[in-house]
Amino acid sequence: MRSLTAALAENPEAAQFLDWPGDFDLSRTEHVEEVHLASGQPLESFAGDGAGGTYFFCGDGGEERPVLYADSEGGAALVAIGLPELLRLLLVAPWWRDCRAFTAQESAELAAEYLADDPDLIARRDRAAARLGLTLPTEAEALARLRHVATHEGRDVELVFTPEGSAYRPLIES
Repeated sequence: MRSLTAALAENPEAAQFLDWPGDFDLSRTEHVEEVHLASGQPLESFAGDGAGGTYFFCGDGGEERPVLYADSEGGAALVAIGLPELLRLLLVAPWWRDCRAFTAQESAELAAEYLADDPDLIARRDRAAARLGLTLPTEAEALARLRHVATHEGRDVELVFTPEGSAYRPLIES
């Protein structure tokens, strides 16, 4: 089975959609500061965003590992269990960082802003998903899953600023 990172390399249109509006770039792997997991598990940066945020795989393994997102302002959250789940989130709700209440209304308002800037967003998203072999959840399902992963499965995942030994604050509160 082909990896999703390989599929992205082979599909520039899908990679371009994830780069914008998803703000996800596999070439941005450096985090702004030295960090580690409090548990001592391995932490591997594999992508980033334009604002200095970084996506990390947690633990050992491949693309099925939990994915932690850390922003450049000292916040972090487990956002997906595996790269396929992360890419589904980025495809259906690239505005997830701006969703604070996780309501359908909030998501619809953010979606409307994105669609106003890019009327072809849905068609481009669907082509990207097809090229990557991903079936897509609804926005509500993706955001509910994000919140569950961050507040339940990820509640014990703590990112630490190594030089000071201080923990990042949770990006998503329960």
